[in-house]
Amino acid sequence: MRLNAPQTGAVREFQLEPADNARLASLCGPLDAHLHQLEARLAVQIRRRGHGFRVQGEQAEAAERALRQLHAQSLQGEVSAEQVHLCIAGLGASAAAATRTASGVEDRFSHFDPQAVRTPRGLIRARGENQRAYLASIRDSDLTFGLGPAGTGKTYLAVACAVEALSAERVRRLVLVRPAVEAGERLGFLPGDLAQKVDPYLRPIYDALYEMFGFDRVARLLERAVIEVAPLAFMRGRSLNDSFIILDEAQNTTIEQMKMFLTRIGFGSKTVVTGDVTQTDLPAGRASGLRHALQVLNGVKGVAFNNFGAADVVRHPLVQRIVQAYEAYEAYGNGNGKSNGNGGARNEDPQ
Repeated sequence: MRLNAPQTGAVREFQLEPADNARLASLCGPLDAHLHQLEARLAVQIRRRGHGFRVQGEQAEAAERALRQLHAQSLQGEVSAEQVHLCIAGLGASAAAATRTASGVEDRFSHFDPQAVRTPRGLIRARGENQRAYLASIRDSDLTFGLGPAGTGKTYLAVACAVEALSAERVRRLVLVRPAVEAGERLGFLPGDLAQKVDPYLRPIYDALYEMFGFDRVARLLERAVIEVAPLAFMRGRSLNDSFIILDEAQNTTIEQMKMFLTRIGFGSKTVVTGDVTQTDLPAGRASGLRHALQVLNGVKGVAFNNFGAADVVRHPLVQRIVQAYEAYEAYGNGNGKSNGNGGARNEDPQ
């Protein structure tokens, strides 16, 4: 293993059983790549002899939990780098839950365990405490805002809750809405009917539905209008009762559009609004309806706000570092009001 890992901190020694060389190789990865990934992310040193492991560092206990979880996953097949990343991302939620249990404090999220989000294609698990809180808010509140950068699972978890609610017949239909705003590009005339014109904007929602329901079932539900996917402009004048409504990419709504959308909520409906106020694609001079709504609705009963950050990104680890770099750049620029000669970027190693 690497020699530049930390030499101080707690030490954990354990065996991974049953002894199976194929599973051990899957756990460690090519040239111990998965172990190196754990070392770098958790700042620990991992030494291995056969199926015996010695982990040293401040987060040695977390690293042991990760190794045991990944070893269990190896029973199902080859362990991937993505699984290692998601396992690390989920350690925070596990640690927080263990702390609450040990202290005797009632776990307000116990009824919203990640395993409780059930879809016809399997379980959707939360990664991290913020995602657990987000699921709790969706269950508890009629209107939930999920705010944060790309890759934090805002839309995916909202669609999962919608699919679960429809499957359990708590709602009669899903209404999935997105503003059709071009992301700094000119797409020109798009041929086809309404569905074909808005499909490019709604593709991420379709992908999530296909994964949770299956392609054939989604097609049938769309044909019967049980699932409705539409651009925001087509919500005007409607009242949506007994529906699970999701507004995605809400940062691209105008103030007028956001007010119009929020007043569509009917009896027996639940609404989730997701977006990232730092990535608005509106024309210059147009205020974001999402940013405005956060100010107007602050403190309103029945409305919940959940904020995600770079630490909640569950995509490739590089995405997390990119988000952190942008956050640092913007904080530096806003705090100093001038560039340092390199376009405002700092020279420190982002690691």
